[in-house]
Amino acid sequence: MSSTTSSLGGVPGVISSEELAKTGDYLASLQLTSGQIPWFAGGHSDPWNHVEVAMALTISGFTREARAAYRWLEATQLGDGSWFNYYVGTRVKDARLDTNVCAYVAAGLYHYVRATGDVDFARELWPVVERALEFVLRWQLRDGTIRWSLDAQGRPEPYALLTGSSSIYHALCCGVALAERLDTSKLEWELAAGRLGHAVAHHPGAFAPKNEFAMDWYYPIFSGALRGVAGEKRIDDGWERHVMEGLGVRCVSTNDWVTAAETAECVLALDALGLTTQALDLFGCTRLHRRDDGAYWTGIAYPDRVTFPDRETTSYTAAAILLAADALSSSSNAAGIFRHDELPTPLDLAEPGCPLDH
Repeated sequence: MSSTTSSLGGVPGVISSEELAKTGDYLASLQLTSGQIPWFAGGHSDPWNHVEVAMALTISGFTREARAAYRWLEATQLGDGSWFNYYVGTRVKDARLDTNVCAYVAAGLYHYVRATGDVDFARELWPVVERALEFVLRWQLRDGTIRWSLDAQGRPEPYALLTGSSSIYHALCCGVALAERLDTSKLEWELAAGRLGHAVAHHPGAFAPKNEFAMDWYYPIFSGALRGVAGEKRIDDGWERHVMEGLGVRCVSTNDWVTAAETAECVLALDALGLTTQALDLFGCTRLHRRDDGAYWTGIAYPDRVTFPDRETTSYTAAAILLAADALSSSSNAAGIFRHDELPTPLDLAEPGCPLDH
């Protein structure tokens, strides 16, 4: 583990810089010598959450570890630009190819460049991003949405998911911004993002119904596809259903099970809308999940206040906390990556025949 100086300044009234540094140390301690970062010691990893932890390591000062995380993705990328869904060490645990999982490296590498200014490393890893996003865009449908995965036999699923497509939209925007930083152009990515963003913002019926999941509620905002008044209305409409006041965000609206990762991501969505007071209040709820060693319980079930899964802490949960803290404190140069004004203004491209086409 490299010596580090965290750039995170803390969020007054919620968490100190020393506590955030301890969480960064905890995440760095989980990384394997290969660069892979599992959910917890001895557990599996997946490329999306692996990238999220790499982002948290970057802003915690563990830049060498973050680079090792991206090198692991480079070493394990398949010939078509994808990654398998789950890995345990060198073994593949789940051979499904999830398009959202594969796209997120673009957001991670752009975040790394914003935080560190290390353009040379980004240029080295650029082919990884190109192959990944080109794989993902092979599965864009005529309505702009993107098939969510291919099963272990390589058969594409026929439908798209709102959360996954929202995250892909954000990754495409980051890919376009990264290309510009590297003095290149990816107009086809920008056009694909315009079609996808339109579907996310205006055609929720194009996606498989998963309305009970909190991520389907806030991800269109979190990703930047839904902005301004429309984003605020979506937050207001779903708040009572998805938030337990003083406790955090329910992972699934039908259960009183609060998860710290969803709570932190919702904080980022609120921050993107400029709802700072609301974001700070919600972020305070994550204190209930914090452990003395800097880790965070994945979830707490109420009214019994028991951890679920039992005593589970996850690297992606701690990473989401650090990213939310960075956004609220504006500590790093990458603090605004989930804010709407920090990425290129997106196109809004309606498909032919769309009633919203102007």
